[in-house]
Amino acid sequence: MMITFIIKRILYFIPLFFLISIVSFIVMELPPGDFLASKIQELQQQGDLSAINRIEEYKVRYGLDKLLFVRYWIWISKFVRGDFGLSFDYELPVRQLIWERLGLTMVLSILSIIFSWVVALPIGIYSATHQYSPADHTFTFISFIGLSIPSFLLALVIMFIAVFVFNQSVGGLFSPEFADASWSLGKVVDLLKHAWIPVIVIGMAGTASLMRIMRGNLLDILGQMYIQTARAKGLRERVVIYKHAVRNALHPLIMSLGMTLPVVISGETLVAIVLNLPTTGPLFLRALQRQDMMLAASFLMWLTILLIFGNLLADIVLAWVDPRIRYD
Repeated sequence: MMITFIIKRILYFIPLFFLISIVSFIVMELPPGDFLASKIQELQQQGDLSAINRIEEYKVRYGLDKLLFVRYWIWISKFVRGDFGLSFDYELPVRQLIWERLGLTMVLSILSIIFSWVVALPIGIYSATHQYSPADHTFTFISFIGLSIPSFLLALVIMFIAVFVFNQSVGGLFSPEFADASWSLGKVVDLLKHAWIPVIVIGMAGTASLMRIMRGNLLDILGQMYIQTARAKGLRERVVIYKHAVRNALHPLIMSLGMTLPVVISGETLVAIVLNLPTTGPLFLRALQRQDMMLAASFLMWLTILLIFGNLLADIVLAWVDPRIRYD
């Protein structure tokens, strides 16, 4: 039954992927004066044989002399095969530009989500089971601060603490000796030493929000009749809370998990600029500013893939937590 549920969810997401690919292609085609048009105009002004050959190469590669739906098919068929086109700003293949940055972004995003859940859930449970206690008021105050502080300001504060308290270099994800080195165990360890700053900054707002959601959901669950019935049967309080109440209070959080990954990735752009991180955010922003639409459209498509994957993962986890979902 679980396999059938997963297959059905995957089949639902296939048409969504192609629909968003159409939107991404239209967005890529709309702006006038993008890098491709400017490049062709520049080559036309040169007028030599090599420039004419380059123009013909671009026309064949991107189907510039063909109808719109033919150009879309050329682009999406190459995309699914791993050919994301050429960045005219960097004069490099898009795949070469985004691959390592996308990997680092995924590492930071997953670590930020883990940080948010590990910190927020125990605090939310404790606040709900100790409502209006001094600790509950303290955690509520801290969560409001976490929601209200801008991420770039928090990044500057943590950078100051890291430099003057922990004597750690900030700015980037690697020490200077590992920045251009090939991947090794030492580089991974160095990445983990520097990753705690962006992880805390990116995950802080999500942590504060999860704390509030968990507390509110659990308070609603604890007031329902079946919880009172479980207590009347003589079950231990720990069993009532963690086996019956917390499990049902997690449903809205799991449902929102599918939206968390792309939101975290898109939300790290400002933090990445402040901390000088080699992630996708600054590169995506530059692609939009410079109208490097092949690069921008590839980022948009990858965010879509992550959104679809996140929703699929959330559906699977929710069906595992609550078997009734599989029969809907």
